[in-house]
Amino acid sequence: MNWALAAPDLAALVVGYLLGSIPFGLLLTRAAGLGDIRAIGSGNIGATNVLRTGRKGLAAATLVLDALKGTAAVFVGHAIAPHGDIVAGFAAFVGHIFPAWLGFRGGKGVATYLGVLIALSWPAAIAFAVVWLAAAAATRYSSVSALAASLNTPAVLFLLKQNEPASLFVVLTIILWLRHAENITRLAAGTEGKIGSRR
Repeated sequence: MNWALAAPDLAALVVGYLLGSIPFGLLLTRAAGLGDIRAIGSGNIGATNVLRTGRKGLAAATLVLDALKGTAAVFVGHAIAPHGDIVAGFAAFVGHIFPAWLGFRGGKGVATYLGVLIALSWPAAIAFAVVWLAAAAATRYSSVSALAASLNTPAVLFLLKQNEPASLFVVLTIILWLRHAENITRLAAGTEGKIGSRR
């Protein structure tokens, strides 16, 4: 694949980033009168931290919307340029993690990662969900679940002979693991909060 960006690819990049950078967790918790989600728990804007407010419905809505913006970015990107789906999917993931509106301090990207994956390969998305759920049931750690499921994803895509998405998800998985560096440190120290905990 030629990674040089033509004008349509650049448009897909911009649209993907703008969609990905919508901070649904922050918007939903503020609309619910809960203040700034960045002031509690991990300070993250994603569904796991929204769950720490005790509002399961808001956390579920955040998860769905953060995933859907990744899915939407891929579909819109595909309509814009030949490789726009890959470009926009990457941009949406980056936009969620580094949103300009929040000083480039966003979420960990797991839901958006899954949303991009759903659009590019629903069988791989199912595999991701199965691994995530199994790891969550076994450990009760959201971070372990995300790390395990993401590590599996590029291999599944390569097995499905979806080489371009597989290459994309190698990059996304590396970024996702880097974003979980603090979680990995806390896991090693035994201080990582479990799913549903307030820390």
